Amino acid sequence: MRRCSLLCAAIALLVSGPVGEACTNIIVTRGASADNASMVSYAADSHSLYGELYFHPAASWKSGTMLDVYEWDTARFLGQIPQVAHTYKTVGNMNEHQLIIGETTWGGREELMDTAAVMDYGSLIYIALQRARTAREAIRVIVDLANEYGYASEGESFSIADKEEAWVMDLIGKAPQKGIVWVARRIPDGYICAHANQARIQTFPLDDPENCLYAPDVISFARERGYFSGEDADFDFSAAYCPYDFGTVRGCDARAWSAFNRLTDGVFTYEDENGNTVSAPASDWLDYAMGKDLAHRMPLFVKPARKLTVKDVADAMRDHYEGTPMDMTADIGAGGNALPYRWRPMTFEVNGWSYVNERAIATQQTGFWFVGQARHDLPDVIGGVLWFGTDDAATSYLTPIYTNTDRVPECFRVGNGDLLTYSPTSSFWMNNRIANACYKAYNIMAPTVVEAIDRFEREQMEGALARMDEQALAAYNAILPKAERKGLDAKDWFAPVRKLLTDYSVETAQEQFRAWCALEELLLVKFIDGNVKPQDEDGSFKHSPYSKGIPERILWPGYTEKWKETVVREHGDVIRER
Repeated sequence: MRRCSLLCAAIALLVSGPVGEACTNIIVTRGASADNASMVSYAADSHSLYGELYFHPAASWKSGTMLDVYEWDTARFLGQIPQVAHTYKTVGNMNEHQLIIGETTWGGREELMDTAAVMDYGSLIYIALQRARTAREAIRVIVDLANEYGYASEGESFSIADKEEAWVMDLIGKAPQKGIVWVARRIPDGYICAHANQARIQTFPLDDPENCLYAPDVISFARERGYFSGEDADFDFSAAYCPYDFGTVRGCDARAWSAFNRLTDGVFTYEDENGNTVSAPASDWLDYAMGKDLAHRMPLFVKPARKLTVKDVADAMRDHYEGTPMDMTADIGAGGNALPYRWRPMTFEVNGWSYVNERAIATQQTGFWFVGQARHDLPDVIGGVLWFGTDDAATSYLTPIYTNTDRVPECFRVGNGDLLTYSPTSSFWMNNRIANACYKAYNIMAPTVVEAIDRFEREQMEGALARMDEQALAAYNAILPKAERKGLDAKDWFAPVRKLLTDYSVETAQEQFRAWCALEELLLVKFIDGNVKPQDEDGSFKHSPYSKGIPERILWPGYTEKWKETVVREHGDVIRER
């Protein structure tokens, strides 16, 4: 296992510019969703992360059993902690009780990182999923583990949601002391939140435990360390523990702004400091997102323009700042085919001036990504669904995995390849083959991939999953009366339901993987050597009247106007026809 990480400010920003590894989360409350489900999206972005689906079956443990803890980033052994009597089943970043946890790392104050501690942020996620049933329980597990065994990572934001509530949590270590300072805020129902490697919680209510939880020393510790000197009511967690500058905002909060901009249709509706609901255009915060006006910070929660579907959230995770001044397809850095990516490093210098390459939500170095659904209106055995994908979100699909599955698809199995070992049966490697093919001629090739993604996802999200829900719910309702009469704990009553969900999850994922292998072959044949071969409506290639193996014609799409203008400006005297 590896990690996604972004160090803040002085640790990781070169020439006040953002670095390359980062993650993005969007959190959707029940009241903001189209189907009364809490949702969390997460892109686990790192140049050293392999995309695979972690799976741990539920288990009971003997007293005295110890759990080995390994750092998620490096697989370095950190230590041991006592195992609990029973652990819950986990599939990726969800568990059998529909609890979802995502994260983004923000680094923060370097001196607060406890390198000798036992609990890193990745272990906090996956151990909490095995030990907690609800978001509030998960917050308590995370706090207790970090305080008892020490926190070995940088500053972190967690997205934590269950079928009732959704929370955002910021935390950081206290080195040389053991433990963490932290604050967690419940997202108001009907609102959404987003974070992207920058601590997002600023001031917070000190007397509202139903909606805000925090460490008792979160303010006093900041005073002791010289990070804050004002009144308690004015304490800003983000300013104290993760000071923001051009780099952290432009490379991090800009992604949260872009997610909000997209999901609110460009109008931020939020509650001001006096509790009044106000609306303002997203453009009011554009200068902040671009790192030009750091004083005008974004709201933590906003209302979406409509009730959001899984597809809405998934497509927001595919954003490249389209339609904004940071649109990555609009300048010559996109090359001749509008490539919405910039290879690392993320900063460069020309004639003594420093410049940044944009870092959008969708990025080439994603290991895995997901949209998790905790569906309030279904029993736990059916309700939890992890829409899971690997590699770059813009050119990869999400496939539904019920979180009470008893096994995972081979294409996502842990150990099926790694970053140094190619596997032809691995989703991660196949998605990388497709993405890297598209990068050479993005505006020509990517639309073929996007069309295939949309077709599959809409088929699953708008029909197939609902049919599976109905079948599983019918089986559940047939079993429930007998289970209740004889005792739910007497036997594994719902194994037939789980078998239905497991078969559907595995078969759907494997069938789509095979389709993606065929798509990669199509891309090779259709776009080889910069050519484009036309197709009929049924997908077959148009051929000459003399041979089925010779194309009817070859199309040459050429380059963007921006590319042509730049080439002429810089090299026109050499290539101009006389």
